[in-house]
Amino acid sequence: MSAAELTVILVKPRGFCAGVERAIDIVERALQKYGPPVYVRHEIVHNKRVVETLKARGAVFVEEVDEIPLGAVAVFSAHGVAKKVEQESEGRSLEVIDATCPLVTKVHKEGQRYASKGFEVVLVGHLGHPEVEGTLGQIPGVVHVLSTVEEVGQLHVEDPERIAFVTQTTLSVNDTREVIAALKQRFPAIVGPDVRDICYATQNRQTAVLELAGQVDLILVVGAQNSSNSNRLREIGENAGISCHLLEDSTNLDPSWLEGVRTVGISAGASTPENLVQEVVKRLSALRAVRVEALNGVEENVRFKLPEGLSTIPRALESVAAWGDS
Repeated sequence: MSAAELTVILVKPRGFCAGVERAIDIVERALQKYGPPVYVRHEIVHNKRVVETLKARGAVFVEEVDEIPLGAVAVFSAHGVAKKVEQESEGRSLEVIDATCPLVTKVHKEGQRYASKGFEVVLVGHLGHPEVEGTLGQIPGVVHVLSTVEEVGQLHVEDPERIAFVTQTTLSVNDTREVIAALKQRFPAIVGPDVRDICYATQNRQTAVLELAGQVDLILVVGAQNSSNSNRLREIGENAGISCHLLEDSTNLDPSWLEGVRTVGISAGASTPENLVQEVVKRLSALRAVRVEALNGVEENVRFKLPEGLSTIPRALESVAAWGDS
């Protein structure tokens, strides 16, 4: 391997978004308030390190609410849940704390508003994603899920004059532009949210990676394999013609990726703690002499309120939520 110095460019923004920080903070404060165990339906966010750390502190992750003991404390993940899950929780007398990202909740409310007016709703997103499953279960009436222009051409609705759309939050303006344009062309009367309602974090991270692609030989995206937004960051790098890899942590880094490479850019999905990014930098430093630079981007100052009853509970001294500070 070449001994030439390796320039590592850390993109900004990267890693934790406000919704992820809030969700993790909720679990930690719930553990302090109620003591373990606190049950969490599904992964609180898509990151193995975060989940394992919270497990060690007393969080118990389950797939469905029927796995939670009657009357226990339960947290819903940042992705949101269907009405059916809420009803099942009530039936088990669970002390529920909702960690759904407020931007996801906003999509739920928009979809419900359209449905209440008798509109069929198109949800632009990926079927099977936890957020999409939760949104489907929050909107009454007819909801169509699609993610491609081709699917728009195959869409059949009862009344083309009464149709609306909402989008999965982990998709950016760029991800949805062509699909929404196709919907508007086929159904001129369709209504939907303004592009300003798109998740700020998704858009900012994708824009930053696109800028990064023009300055590096290789892009590393630190994030979980099941993270929609992390996979999209990798795809953006690849589509820009740059070698790009998604890795969960530094142990997944293949030294052969660095052959002939002088400049590496690093980003991270919205569920990825900053300490995983720094571990990748450390791993690179063990392979080559490294010079670290920062690619400045949008400064994110978004903070979401905690649920009532948790805001007065002090943050843990070794808070997992604080791992996102970069």
